[in-house]
Amino acid sequence: MATLMVVDDHPIWRDAISRDLGEAGHEVVACLGEGRQALTAIRQHQPQVAILDLQLPDLSGVEVLRALGEDCSTEVLVLSASGESDDVLEAVKAGARGYLLKSASTAELLEAVERVAAGDAVFTPGLAGLVLGEYRRLAGAPAEEQRPRLSERETEVLRLVAKGLTYKEIAARLYLSPRTVQNHVQRTLGKLQLHNRAQLVRYAIEHGIDEA
Repeated sequence: MATLMVVDDHPIWRDAISRDLGEAGHEVVACLGEGRQALTAIRQHQPQVAILDLQLPDLSGVEVLRALGEDCSTEVLVLSASGESDDVLEAVKAGARGYLLKSASTAELLEAVERVAAGDAVFTPGLAGLVLGEYRRLAGAPAEEQRPRLSERETEVLRLVAKGLTYKEIAARLYLSPRTVQNHVQRTLGKLQLHNRAQLVRYAIEHGIDEA
């Protein structure tokens, strides 16, 4: 049986998952609702598997994965309501061992937890083909084609970030909320596998995105 941690901001859902895991004989060492709490608890308890939602009130699941880094011994199984290709691929590139939709049955969740604890990569049917296809594409594509594709809005936000504008200034320029601008920046960081604003600016300059 595995030592586990559950991270989800919906208390009822979180408690139900923890109960199902406990009844199956697993040890749930922590049941949390925020990303920063999860980072601290994972480093403290070092569970075999952390079951992680992507939508958290402070740090996103992808940000938690990036912060854990490659040195963390805990495997992460993402359990999310989103089956969007960008969300799946960002999570996998950030280090997730598996990705399961919240529509999965209890039996499917238990099987996924056990397989991830054993070191297997586990995905909801349909998502495995998506991940495999992406890695095959990257393996066979020329270097220029391997550069992640940013949406028109993400490119627009990145250009303004590179020009030194604050989130508030960008929001005013594009008629968005500062939170929406921040979300675009975080998604861009994930796509480009970068970690901070300085790296974004460097990337924009190297690829000519900063030019109007």
